[in-house]
Amino acid sequence: MKKVQIPSGEPAGRVACQQCGNTKNFVEIAENVLVTTRYLQNSDGSFTPQESDTNIFGTVQFVCGICGADMTRFHAHFLEMSF
Repeated sequence: MKKVQIPSGEPAGRVACQQCGNTKNFVEIAENVLVTTRYLQNSDGSFTPQESDTNIFGTVQFVCGICGADMTRFHAHFLEMSF
């Protein structure tokens, strides 16, 4: 089981970039991703998405959205806190 590293920002657990101090903008970068979307064609010929599946086969990075600093060590915490 992978250990979750919890950031020490204020309030406790808040992610903060140690390089630039950013606490709001972050980016998740996934490599080798397969996205499958199922559509329903409407009577007018347009399409409406019904469901989508995403499979990640490569590495995943979590980076600061301002300066690009690598914050991947907090990725597991990010996943737990995404609602």
